[in-house]
Amino acid sequence: MKNIIHTKNAPQAVGPYSQATEHNGMLFVSGQIPIVPGTGKLAEGGIKGQTRQVLENLDAILAAAGYASWDVVKCTCLLKDMDHFQEMNEVYAGYFKQDPPARAAYQVVKLPLDVLIEIEAIAMKD
Repeated sequence: MKNIIHTKNAPQAVGPYSQATEHNGMLFVSGQIPIVPGTGKLAEGGIKGQTRQVLENLDAILAAAGYASWDVVKCTCLLKDMDHFQEMNEVYAGYFKQDPPARAAYQVVKLPLDVLIEIEAIAMKD
């Protein structure tokens, strides 16, 4: 049976999806964009500020489900512009300091609210 994860410490879903679902010790976190919880505004600071906010949103959802960043086994990063890859990596590396998860990164045509980045994640308990 799947468990729906919901927290007010991350942006609320803007469509027919859950912030995350858990099933059999695996957590599937929906793509997070850089919306600041509580205000509903986009994070400032360009790609670095937006990446930081996305990772904070991811962290809030992980915590609500009883997981942590070290439980993340796979991330998918969607970038508006691959020229932001290096700056995104600088912030990302600060979040996943040890044994980072597997990852894919893609440039896409457009993201919701015309943000610069979206990240989805899969976490797993031992």
